[in-house]
Amino acid sequence: MNLDIKNVDFIYNQGLPAEVYALKDINLHIGNHEIIGLIGQTGSGKSTLVQLLNGLLIPTNGDVIVDGISTKDKEKRRDIRFKVGLVFQYPEHQLFEESIAKDIAFGPTNMKLTEEEVDIRVKEAMAKVGLDYEKYKDVSPFEISGGQQRRVAVPGIISMNPKVLVLDELTAGLDPVGREEIFEEIINIYNNDPELTIVLVSHSMEDVAEYVDRVIVMNKGQIYSDASTYDTFTKVDLEKIGLDVPQISKFMKAYKEKGHDVRDDIYTIEDAVKELSRYLGAANE
Repeated sequence: MNLDIKNVDFIYNQGLPAEVYALKDINLHIGNHEIIGLIGQTGSGKSTLVQLLNGLLIPTNGDVIVDGISTKDKEKRRDIRFKVGLVFQYPEHQLFEESIAKDIAFGPTNMKLTEEEVDIRVKEAMAKVGLDYEKYKDVSPFEISGGQQRRVAVPGIISMNPKVLVLDELTAGLDPVGREEIFEEIINIYNNDPELTIVLVSHSMEDVAEYVDRVIVMNKGQIYSDASTYDTFTKVDLEKIGLDVPQISKFMKAYKEKGHDVRDDIYTIEDAVKELSRYLGAANE
C-alpha cells in the first residue's frame, strides 16, 4: 500500500490571533513494507504529521492520499483508519473494556465483521504478541503489569489488519527488558507481513538506529532530512537542530580521535562490537 503526502500545510487556530503553522509544505511518499523512523524535537510537527496519516487531522492545504483515497473524503475516512493503525504514547491509557479479549475485539467489531471473524482476529493478534488466548482472554486489562498492558494495546490495533502501523513512543517508560521484548514482537509481526509498513516515532536514537531503515527528521514543521539510517547518523547534521546521535556513535568517534584505527561511521552496538573486535584482534596479532 502506498501513502502519499502532497504539499501539506497544517494550521492550528487558523484565522485567530493564536494561529500556528504546525506543518509547512510537507511532501512524503511511504511505500510498501518499510520501517521508518520519525524523529525531531518536541514541537517539530511529528505528532501532527502522524495524526494526518489516518485522518484524525485533515490538512489545511494539500492532500494525504492513503491507498488512493484522500483523507478529505469523509465517506471513506473510516476505511482509512482501518488501513493506518495508530498506537499512541502510553497506549495502556486507551484500554477500557472489562476483559483483554473484549478490548482487542473492539476494532474488528466496529469493522462489522461477524462474531466468528472477530474471534479469529483476536486470537491471531494475541498470538502475534505472545499473549496466550486461553490464559488472558477473560483477564481484566487493569489487573496486569504496565508492560503487559502495552502488549495488549498493540494487538487492539493490529487486529484490524492495518497496512501502516504508526507507533508513537511505544516503549516510553519501559525498562530495557520490556523495550526489547516489545520490539522483538513488532519486528516479528513486520517480518511475517510483506505488506506491512511501520512508522516508529521516537526520541530514542538508539531504538531508531537499531530498528529502522529510513529516517525522516522533522524541524519546525518541515522535513529537515529524509534519508537512510546510515546517512542520517553519519552525514546529516542533527546537532544543528538540537538532536543527538546514538551514544555508541559518540564513543566510536571519541575512540578514533584518540588515535585508534577504527571506523567512526558506526551507530549500533552490534556493529561497534564487530569493529572493536576486529581492531583489538588485529592489534594483538
